Amino acid sequence: MATVVLGDDHIVFLDALATVLSQHGHVVCGVARSTAEMVTRVSAHQPDACLIDRNATANDQAQTIGRVLAACPSTSVLVLGANPGGEAAEQALDAGASGYLHQSRGVGALVSALDRVLNGEIVVDVPQAAPSRPAEPNQALCMAGHLTSRERECLMMLVEGLDTAAMVDRLGVSRTTVRTHLQAVLTKLGVHSRLEAASFAVRHRLPDLWSGEDRLATASAVRRAQNVVRPPSVAAATAAVRPIRLRRVDDMRGRIVRQPLPVAAGSGAGAG
Repeated sequence: MATVVLGDDHIVFLDALATVLSQHGHVVCGVARSTAEMVTRVSAHQPDACLIDRNATANDQAQTIGRVLAACPSTSVLVLGANPGGEAAEQALDAGASGYLHQSRGVGALVSALDRVLNGEIVVDVPQAAPSRPAEPNQALCMAGHLTSRERECLMMLVEGLDTAAMVDRLGVSRTTVRTHLQAVLTKLGVHSRLEAASFAVRHRLPDLWSGEDRLATASAVRRAQNVVRPPSVAAATAAVRPIRLRRVDDMRGRIVRQPLPVAAGSGAGAG
């Protein structure tokens, strides 16, 4: 059973929402009518999720999300907003929220969105949000190319079917870090859930592509290591040098050939 803190300007709506969520198996551990009270409740109860339903500007909403996450980084934030466009949803996600749901959606959609957020998914449900179109192969590879190495690991673990807890154990990082990586994966691939991200990877054969790149990189590294020209050892260099043989001075003298000097013509003892 997940624990939830509710924040809204209208106490009547809060009471009704608390009743509905309790009927669906959630434990409402706190309700708040202001940002300060909501932050206090989150800090005290450290809930699994916080539902924010306030008619605030985008800047105020981002600040509220930031304060809630600062009070409890592991809390998933779901915003129930009045803006029907996708821009408000993007701003909420950029601020750290895990989901954005328009107020016109019914109770069933709200409960479903909360359950998906608690399961680690990123949820966007607004009237004017255009459905994501299947990416073309080249476009898909370009989008996947923006993933960091750690985000690739998280995507591959989604393909394996691992949940958040298993990813935390394998990577040796916090739950918040895993959620940050997953949110980046969903944003860069243009999808809205873990299932869509895994389907994207399988559809475009990213596991095979990336494993092939790893094999090529390994083979290239081996070839580079084998082709390194190593300097010869000192002994080998010494053996290759031809020693200089010193000649003695006496030997050199013995090799000198003494010949008489030539006599000029017309000279001699009987001249004159």
